[in-house]
Amino acid sequence: MTDYDLVVLGSGPSGQKAAIAAAKLGKRVAIVDRRDMIGGVCINTGTVPSKTLREAVLYLTGLSQRDLYGSSYRVKEEITVADLAARTQHVISRQTDVIRNQLSRNRVSMITGTGRFADAHSIWVEAGDGRENKITADKIIIAAGTRPARPDSVDFDDRTIVDSDGVINLEAVPRSMVVVGAGVIGMEYASLFAALGTKVTVVERRDKMLDFCDEEIIESLKYHLRDLSVTFRFGEEVASVERHQTAALCVLKSGKKIVADTVMYSAGRQGQTDDLNLEAAGLSADRRGRIEVDGNFRTAVENIYAVGDVIGFPALASTSMEQGRLAAHHACGEPARDMHQLQPIGIYTIPEISFVGATEDQLTDDATPFEVGIARYRELARGQIVGDSYGMLKLLVSPGDGKLLGIHVFGTGATEIVHIGQAVMGCGGTVDYLVDAVFNYPTLAEAYKVAALDASNKIRNITRIDG
Repeated sequence: MTDYDLVVLGSGPSGQKAAIAAAKLGKRVAIVDRRDMIGGVCINTGTVPSKTLREAVLYLTGLSQRDLYGSSYRVKEEITVADLAARTQHVISRQTDVIRNQLSRNRVSMITGTGRFADAHSIWVEAGDGRENKITADKIIIAAGTRPARPDSVDFDDRTIVDSDGVINLEAVPRSMVVVGAGVIGMEYASLFAALGTKVTVVERRDKMLDFCDEEIIESLKYHLRDLSVTFRFGEEVASVERHQTAALCVLKSGKKIVADTVMYSAGRQGQTDDLNLEAAGLSADRRGRIEVDGNFRTAVENIYAVGDVIGFPALASTSMEQGRLAAHHACGEPARDMHQLQPIGIYTIPEISFVGATEDQLTDDATPFEVGIARYRELARGQIVGDSYGMLKLLVSPGDGKLLGIHVFGTGATEIVHIGQAVMGCGGTVDYLVDAVFNYPTLAEAYKVAALDASNKIRNITRIDG
């Protein structure tokens, strides 16, 4: 007789959903995590703090209202780290409390400490006082998450040279910053600090940023970030970073030198598997600390599963939650449908980006015909009301059957309204549904009808000429 039917290592989004799903099925479930990491990286240093910080910046700078009130408009003239931290800590505290309550309500045991495998069915838990307790389980789910990857050549001090976890704990808003890496996290923080008035330089070894996104939308983002005085150095690599008393000197391989108060590295993520003693359970991880799983999220060991960022792509809180639920169902022998192929991507830059489905480049490479329908926020009453003159929604439509092939949104509420298109696509709907649907007025969602009419009119013109 084991102590638990299921033990989950890690209390992030995937771990929470796995534990609760198993508990709903009547299983004896426990979660193992450190006291200061309830909710995982997502709640404590990653998704939630960074998005809360973004909201605080947008509000305090008045940036989103400047189209209405002028470029000099500010809610607060001098914004301090304390102003930003107050909102962040409030949200973290509330969310941690919500998670504890959900686990308690579902009778999930919360075991405080760090876990490591004793064997495939046993976990040693070290509570921080030097003592270890062993717990046993029929099934184990690894939801250990990731940490920022830190190049060995860089001397991080969490003050002048920081990673994406440390940047939220800066003692002051830097006057200048170098962001190394133009991926999602790098661009989110670059736009956030640029909005605060920090002079930001982005260094990226590739020729462009966010190359999985729609090119037109990325060009729009670049335009807005340049308007916030962001400098881009594409095709460049950092050779070294020298820490000086008052600033850091960033030396690029091309010979360029950049002085900045802070250098933030966004060099990808590393799976937190080093201390799990995977070998004792018959498992291993790759050089990025990731664990390989099958279609049911089961590892090479039959009773052990892995979910969330620790298994790699797509490494999103949204997909991780679903992975956790599906893994728990499979581990408990409960039938479940596969995860839907349509998964939205949300990028919380300023302005934000979201999309679902294919891009124009992908469709072109696949020789798939498509028509484009565009709606611009400046032509919507709600766009004028909220002061967004730059936002846009783009529909990619199959001219043959009217099916939606891709939805791309840039601007206010992008990560919210993308789900309308996702729902229509997921249900096999066509552009005709959006043409015929009645949307509340005035709303940003009305952009779907405008873009659908635009695409339909283009398709009609082609049909009229081409037969």
